[in-house]
Amino acid sequence: MPQVRVYLACSLDGFIAGPENDVSWLEGPHPGLPHRDPDALTFDAFMAEVGCLLMGRTTHDVVASFGTWPYGETPTLVATRRPLDPAAETVWAVSGTIDEVIAAAVRTAGARDVYLDGGDLIRQALEADLVDEMILTYVPILLARGTPLFGGLMTRRSLEFESHRSFGEGMFQVRARRRST
Repeated sequence: MPQVRVYLACSLDGFIAGPENDVSWLEGPHPGLPHRDPDALTFDAFMAEVGCLLMGRTTHDVVASFGTWPYGETPTLVATRRPLDPAAETVWAVSGTIDEVIAAAVRTAGARDVYLDGGDLIRQALEADLVDEMILTYVPILLARGTPLFGGLMTRRSLEFESHRSFGEGMFQVRARRRST
């Protein structure tokens, strides 16, 4: 059964983007910090398990501004209610409730996993208890303001930590799964 998974980086104080969707802080290196753990999940290894990417409109627009689409041929659904100028031929607009757009992503993914990306979309999926796994890589920086990952959550969710690792240039990766009931 495909899993709905979140894979993202955030600042130590929990922001996934700085003010005005600034992600320049994700560009390394962070010199003088601990070594790379070979068991940490890298982006390429994660994407090899993904059959569909479901992202929010703001995330699409930020990534599209980079000029090169980083997701290759992976089918990408963008949750939006506005007309979309897709960043690649493999990008399509979807709309509906969080349940409906995730169901569309699961159908598109086939037997592989769904990669969920975008702060508001992730919060909606967490509220609806639709996220199976979160892989968060904390970057050793304090942004102080911007787009919070968990800001606005209204419902408590219990998770189980699967692993934690030092990763890359002083980054720390945590894997957590939805707690079985």
